[in-house]
Amino acid sequence: MRLVIATCSVDYVGRLTAHLPTATRLLLVKADGSVSVHADDRAYKPLNWMTPPCTLKDELVDGAGTWTVVNKAGEQLVITIDQVFHDVRHELGVDPGLQKDGVEAELQRLLALHVETFGAGWALVRREYPTAIGPVDLLCRDAAGTTVAVEIKRRGEIDGVEQLTRYLELLNRDPLLAPVRGVFAAQEIKPQARVLARDRGIDCVTVDYAVLKGTDDPTQRLF
Repeated sequence: MRLVIATCSVDYVGRLTAHLPTATRLLLVKADGSVSVHADDRAYKPLNWMTPPCTLKDELVDGAGTWTVVNKAGEQLVITIDQVFHDVRHELGVDPGLQKDGVEAELQRLLALHVETFGAGWALVRREYPTAIGPVDLLCRDAAGTTVAVEIKRRGEIDGVEQLTRYLELLNRDPLLAPVRGVFAAQEIKPQARVLARDRGIDCVTVDYAVLKGTDDPTQRLF
């Protein structure tokens, strides 16, 4: 992990263009290669970012210059740095991953038992399939034998889609698994998350916790 606090401007060139004028910001470079730009006025969501696989060309001289980040699609994140206030690196090691509890963990367990929720002929390969950036909730095969990575959330938001995107980029590098497609499953999925998932080629599935638990029969509902 590399953390840089610097005065910089940022330009994104890809399917659209975006510009962040000069300001003091936090730049993060993670071990997976991702680069993100953060301000001090939001809890966690970056102002702009590039997910892996991507390459970073560092052309800083005496604390000034440019970073050019390019992904496999040729999209660019160009960070023009005027002054560096802080530049430090830390090795964080392997993270054990999020330990889910409550409804989300139970959703994962129930969907592992009832993978046919996603379609007839589906089969479970493994729960918590390990990757270098954390475990995939469910790794399955659909009726056609295609590998499917399933990310499960109680409430489906943009961050969950981004997380699944990173898993898919990594899993699709494995010739024994590729091609791997994604399914984003949640009790409720926000409209913005659906739009982003559609753009990434990820299917969205809304799941009913009560039906999965067997405490509700949808055929008996009036509405």
